[in-house]
Amino acid sequence: MNVLVIGNGGREHAIAWKLLQSTRVNKVFCVPGNGGTASLPNCFNLAMSVTDFEGIARFAQVQGCPFVVVGPEMPLAMGITDYLSERGVPVFGPSQAGAQIEASKAWAKTLMVEAGIPTAASATFERHESQAAKDYVQRMGAPIVVKADGLAAGKGVTVAQTIEEAYGAIDEIASGRFQDAGNTLVIEEFLTGQEVSVLALCDGKTVLPLLPAQDHKPIGEGDTGANTGGMGVYAPTPVLSEAGMAQVQKDILDPTLAALQKRGIDYRGILYAGLMVTESGEIKVLEFNCRFGDPETQAVLPLLQTPLDTLLQACIDQTLAEQPPLDWHPGAAVCVVMASGGYPGDYEKGKAITGLTEAQETGALVFHAGTQLKQDQLLTSGGRVLGVTAVADSFPAAIAQSYAAVNKIEFEKAYFRPDIGYRIR
Repeated sequence: MNVLVIGNGGREHAIAWKLLQSTRVNKVFCVPGNGGTASLPNCFNLAMSVTDFEGIARFAQVQGCPFVVVGPEMPLAMGITDYLSERGVPVFGPSQAGAQIEASKAWAKTLMVEAGIPTAASATFERHESQAAKDYVQRMGAPIVVKADGLAAGKGVTVAQTIEEAYGAIDEIASGRFQDAGNTLVIEEFLTGQEVSVLALCDGKTVLPLLPAQDHKPIGEGDTGANTGGMGVYAPTPVLSEAGMAQVQKDILDPTLAALQKRGIDYRGILYAGLMVTESGEIKVLEFNCRFGDPETQAVLPLLQTPLDTLLQACIDQTLAEQPPLDWHPGAAVCVVMASGGYPGDYEKGKAITGLTEAQETGALVFHAGTQLKQDQLLTSGGRVLGVTAVADSFPAAIAQSYAAVNKIEFEKAYFRPDIGYRIR
């Protein structure tokens, strides 16, 4: 069969790569894909936009694709699943109603509170209520978290260490910087502990977690500096034990699915729970996302030995409960992100990338995030450029192998953190 994957990042490269490992998958088409998917055998990029729903539907119908996999949150929030489903094209990814769990932090908070899901205390304000928001901050004190309600490309969240910083974040949202995404803002209690990502498969009736992962969001060594989309990740994180995962299933995943069902939402796709494991051992939800995580996917999928297409099809067919237990590689995976100099601020594009063959000869996997092929030359085209993943029997071995591969790759002003996985070294 031929499968269509929507998106152009490292997540989509990893999904395409994993799908092609299945004996049932002949070809993968990516809209629009990147330099990595263009170089993958039996994978083909299509010069289309992720928002060209009509073109995507037509191509999927002509190719007879059994399903479409949607990577990014934006087309899901815009209703791509509803559009394709109405035209007889099955989709792995929730409907527009389901995607609200990521597209509106206020909506997700209301859902959690109603369902009794453990989460940070919060309050919601409209953009014109900035003074009321500031009064709330004054009462609660700092540190405190200020969030634009909608999708803001990962830039709408401020962890304010002072009341003044929180005021600045409120003013920034009120100024219209995030456009419609900032029409509403959510102010949350600041939680301390370790963040963990749990990506779970969901078919609308059953929710099945994958291995827990832990990523490094800050740009700087020791988890300091500005937040990014993620500078590295490892799985399975030891922060969540088997008992901890059972608690996540019972207290978070199952109640969330029940709350979605109660609202009449048939949720088929990934339910991504961003969690905080507090110092006292409590597990609370920081956020929900409606799709595979990036870069978590680049560490989790290389450990998955069950064919991915089988699981995605089961979600679409609502047969997840009938699947045998997931089969996992017994070791560990570590992914180190190589970024353009200046990221997450301003950075230059179009830098030539060399050393990929030598990197892959170490046994590592190189997933492309922000790359493009121009006249057979691989160039940088984004902030996060590559995700270099190693799978090994232990975390120290995976970390060493990943960095051995990273050190083979060069492009002008390349930047990576030297301490990915420092908590588990």
